[in-house]
Order: sequence, then C-alpha cells, then structure tokens
Amino acid sequence: MRRAYSKKSSSASTAASAKALTKEMEKIDQLFNLYAEISSGMIEPEGIMKLCSHLEVDHTDVRILMLAWKMRAEKQGFFTLEEWRNGLKALRVDTIVKLKKALPELVKEVTRPTNFLDFYSYAFKYCLTEEKQKCVDIENACVLLDLVLGFQFKPQVDKLIEYLKSQNDYKVINLDQWMGFHRFCNEINFPSLENYDPDLAWPLILDNFVEWLREMQS
Repeated sequence: MRRAYSKKSSSASTAASAKALTKEMEKIDQLFNLYAEISSGMIEPEGIMKLCSHLEVDHTDVRILMLAWKMRAEKQGFFTLEEWRNGLKALRVDTIVKLKKALPELVKEVTRPTNFLDFYSYAFKYCLTEEKQKCVDIENACVLLDLVLGFQFKPQVDKLIEYLKSQNDYKVINLDQWMGFHRFCNEINFPSLENYDPDLAWPLILDNFVEWLREMQS
C-alpha cells in the first residue's frame, strides 16, 4: 500500500513539473513573439533594438553581446526561437523584468576566467557576418576590443587601439591575432613590457606593437 502511494505521489510530482515547464516555455515563447518578425520567425535588428529599450541598455552595451553568447546566437543581429529558448532557460527567466534582473549575474558568469576566453573568441566569430569571412577590419576590431577587453585592461587596450589606428601594415585582424591580444593583456607586464619575449611565437602584429610602444617610451 505504501509503495503504491509512493508511485502515485511520484507520478503527480512529475506531472506537476512537466506542467510548470510547459507553462515556463509558453511564457518564453510569448516574450519571443513580442520582438520577433512574423515573416521570418526571428528576432531581427529592429526587434533587438526594442529588446534593448525594454532592458534599458544601449544596443552597443557589452551585456547584449553577453546575452547573444548565452544564447549561442550564430548570426549577428538575429535571434532564432531555439537560441532564445536555450538562453532564457539557462538564465531561468521568462519575463523582461526577470531578464533585466539576470544581467548582473550574466556579467559575473562571463567574466569568470573559465568562461571569458570562450566569450572573447565568440565575440570575434560573431562579427564574421559574411560567408567564409575569416577576418574583421581594423575599425570594427578596435570597437570590439574596447567593448570586450576595455573594462578589464583599459591601459593596454587604449594603446593597442592607438597603434592599430596609426599603423598601415594591417587592414584586417584574424582570429589568431585576436586571441594573441587577450594573451598579451593577461601575461605581459604593462607598461614595462619587461617579460615580453618575441621568440615565444607571438603574432607578428604584437611584435610590431611592442616595438612601437618601446619607441614611444624611449
């Protein structure tokens, strides 16, 4: 008798959980539909601008990029229903008020060392908007550097941007160079540069950057 009651109780609990999950998903979908374009079934740039307005953040705010990372959004300026569901479920939110309250925790999650490298790499790939595109132009690379690294390594990033804008050897930045910028900020003493060793397989652009910095300092 006790065993039968236990099974019945377990079934009721499972049914209640499934019902709650369905209701949560319905609310997530309703929120998606508030911003999505009916014709494409996706949230497009205009919908993202509306979302930013409701979150009270600028569309260029790094937190929007972090939200895209959480959703694993593939195309810049667009969110699919599946991406939206995955992101909001992971954040455990189903209303705009909850999403707004979740942003500070999302920032903490992204800035953990175990997550940040993945986010940093994602940010670069997210900017590859054309098919088979492998590089980002200098102007956009500078904007992105300031957005994703500037809040942690402001002095290094400011100098790096100054160098990138003043040099004429590079018109675009590839992923290897991009990842090298992060490694440089994490590993090299700044502004002394005393532990920078060009023999340690740094991208050539960083050798040139360090040479430029040393010339400025002397």
